[in-house]
Amino acid sequence: MVPHLVLHFGVIGRFPVKLFKNAWFERFARKQKLDDGVLREAIQRAEQGLIDADLGGGVIKQRVARPGQGKSGGYRTIILYRQQHRAFFVYGFAKSQQSNINDDEKAAFKQAAQHVLDLSETQLEALIQKGQFLEVDDNG
Repeated sequence: MVPHLVLHFGVIGRFPVKLFKNAWFERFARKQKLDDGVLREAIQRAEQGLIDADLGGGVIKQRVARPGQGKSGGYRTIILYRQQHRAFFVYGFAKSQQSNINDDEKAAFKQAAQHVLDLSETQLEALIQKGQFLEVDDNG
């Protein structure tokens, strides 16, 4: 556990990482009734070094709980992630529906991470305006 991150979350209340969802993930989250709080929690764990699976190249997999249940029977999320900077939720699945992503999907996510994590603020804002990404507000 990193003490300064706990202080940052607990006292200041400002989330250190900007969170985004792509349009596909927004629909998935809405259908599965995943609120933004569980997404922030997944990134908070990542910021503390608690990453469920580091797939390399700026891609991580984090579990999120089903509403009213635990993480083990919940959903797996694929996140393009750069610590203390940005996190993009881009894909999700129930473990009961899909065991994991395949090597081709992993390669595609790594390629996307190279591009997306290096977007300038102006480029990112343009993609938000086009509806390709939605920023997750600090307060939900």
